[in-house]
Amino acid sequence: MVVIGCSLPPPAQAADPAYGPPSRMCTVTDPRLAESSGLVVDGSRLLTVNDGGDALEVFVLDGSCRVTSVITSPVDPYDVEDLARAADGTLWLADTGDNDRDRDTVALHALREDGQSVLFRFTYPDGRHDAEALLLDPAGRPYLLTKEPLGRAGIYTPSTAPSAESSTPLERVGELELLPTGTPGGPLGEIGQVLITGAAVSPDGALAVVRTYTDAYVYAVPDGDVLAALAAEPVRVALPTATQGEAIAFAANGRDLVVSSEGVPFDITLVPALAPSASTAAPSPTGSASDAEDGNSPGTNLAIAAVLAAVLVGVYGVSRRRR
Repeated sequence: MVVIGCSLPPPAQAADPAYGPPSRMCTVTDPRLAESSGLVVDGSRLLTVNDGGDALEVFVLDGSCRVTSVITSPVDPYDVEDLARAADGTLWLADTGDNDRDRDTVALHALREDGQSVLFRFTYPDGRHDAEALLLDPAGRPYLLTKEPLGRAGIYTPSTAPSAESSTPLERVGELELLPTGTPGGPLGEIGQVLITGAAVSPDGALAVVRTYTDAYVYAVPDGDVLAALAAEPVRVALPTATQGEAIAFAANGRDLVVSSEGVPFDITLVPALAPSASTAAPSPTGSASDAEDGNSPGTNLAIAAVLAAVLVGVYGVSRRRR
C-alpha cells in the first residue's frame, strides 16, 4: 500500500501578478443546480452533475452558465458526487456518496450523450465509506478517494475487471493524508480544510488535482500513473472562498483549474494554477513490492481499462442494434 502524506501542508503557490488572480467565468442561477457537485470542461461547454435527483442527469452549460441541454438516463442513482470524462467521450458519474455509512455497494455510471448508460457496482474491503472524488486515469481506470474528517483519505480502485452483471470488490491501494492549511472558506472550518470533495485528471493525462473545501492540490502524472502521482509533492492552490465548494475540473488549456460551489446562485471560477514540475513526480512503481501486495500492476490497470471499454462497447452496441 502506498501511504502518502507530509508533516506540514505544502505552501500555497506564490502569487504571480503577471499570471493573474482567480476570475469569475459566469454565474449559475438555474434552480436545478442547487447542489452542483461535479464538473467537467469540454471545449466551450461546462458539464455538471447535481447531488441528488431520481435520474442520471448531466447538465450542459454554455459560456454564460445557461443550461442548454441535459444528458439524462432513466436510472435512479443514490448519491452522485463527482463527474469525469473519458477519452472516448463517455461520462462517468461517481454514485459514491454515503454520509450515513449505510450503503452495501457504491456505483459508477457510464453515460453516453445519447442517454445510454451502464451501471457498475462496487464493494469496499474494509467497511462503508463516503467518497466524493473520482480520478479517471488516461487508460480509463477509476480511483475513488474517500472523505475523511481526520484527513487520511483512502484510495480505492477495482481489484479485478469490473462487470455490469455483479458487484466488483475494490481494493485499498493507498492513503492520502492532508493537513489543515488555514485557508478560509467552506462550511466546517478547519475540518473542511482536509475533507476531499472532488478530483480531476487533465484532458492530456499530464496532471491530476484533488480538492477540499478550501484548497486544491495539483500533481504531475508520470506516464499516466495516477497512483504514483499522488505519492509526489503537489502544488497547493488556495481556492477562492466559497460557501460549500465541491466541484473541480481542469480548464480547456489543461493547466488552470475551474471550480464551483453548491447553492444557487453560485459562480464558476477560473483559478490559474502553476503546474508541478514533472521531475517532482514519484517514479512509476512498475514491478515493485507494493504492486505484488496490492494487485495494482500496470498489466492489471490495462486489463481493467480494457474490460470497461469492452463492456461499454458491447452494451451500447446491443442497445443500438435493438433500436
